[in-house]
Amino acid sequence: MRELDVARITEAVKDLSIRTNIYLPDDVKKALRSSLEREESPLGREILQVILENHDIAEKEKMPICQDTGAAILFIEVGQEVHLIGGALEDAVNEGVRQGYREAYLRKSMVADPVLKRKNTTDNTPAIIYTRIVPGNKVQIVFAPKGGGAENMSEVRMMTAADGIEGVKDFVVDRVSRSGGNPCPPIVVGVGIGGCFERSALLAKEALMRPIGEPNPDSDFDEVEKELLRRINNLGIGPQGLGGRTTALAVHIKTLPCHIASMPVAVNIQCHASRHSEMII
Repeated sequence: MRELDVARITEAVKDLSIRTNIYLPDDVKKALRSSLEREESPLGREILQVILENHDIAEKEKMPICQDTGAAILFIEVGQEVHLIGGALEDAVNEGVRQGYREAYLRKSMVADPVLKRKNTTDNTPAIIYTRIVPGNKVQIVFAPKGGGAENMSEVRMMTAADGIEGVKDFVVDRVSRSGGNPCPPIVVGVGIGGCFERSALLAKEALMRPIGEPNPDSDFDEVEKELLRRINNLGIGPQGLGGRTTALAVHIKTLPCHIASMPVAVNIQCHASRHSEMII
């Protein structure tokens, strides 16, 4: 059994919260550059160029890619041979978010009361934490800040087997079409199919973590992803919703088995600042 002080988790989350908001993953930058080469709209090309320049400035000046530095979403895998000491895991994670967002002057976006008073918590906590127990003696932390504009365009629909894959495709394309320019395209579209109501939404968010350009491990769903990407980019929404063929950089699907009477489908949309990074302790 390996002992791990949660103070190390606090330090890791602090580092990730700063780094992830400043440095865009290489796969996303590559996808944006490729889209710039293919984009037919002059205005769309200009917008993509500005987006890429903004990312370069963020790295050079050590400033956030976007003013919406998001809700702090964390996927944490804890090895079953790890014994955490020194405090509670969630407290350690929240302290890391608190320190990172304060020291890097990142915008604090969380409100304590979601409906009535909506008073800001002032430190971007509480973080939204998903924890899994896995084999091994390591702790893996994936940090994925999620902005409100893209998150607001997400949706879960309880479909049935009779809707079939064509029904799923139509739902995904319709969801993107209704979103228009609100999620700051070009977007990444995460699709979760199966599980249950809430699990499908989590699948969709997890799907966003897959590197752009990495094929779906299921060849059938890989073809579905390619078709969806073509249909979405034919909508003409374009960069920032101002027209063009680059509405989405990728569509990623993740699935689980589900009950015979249902087929839950979720769409989780991410903006062009598809931020996520990880650390293993």
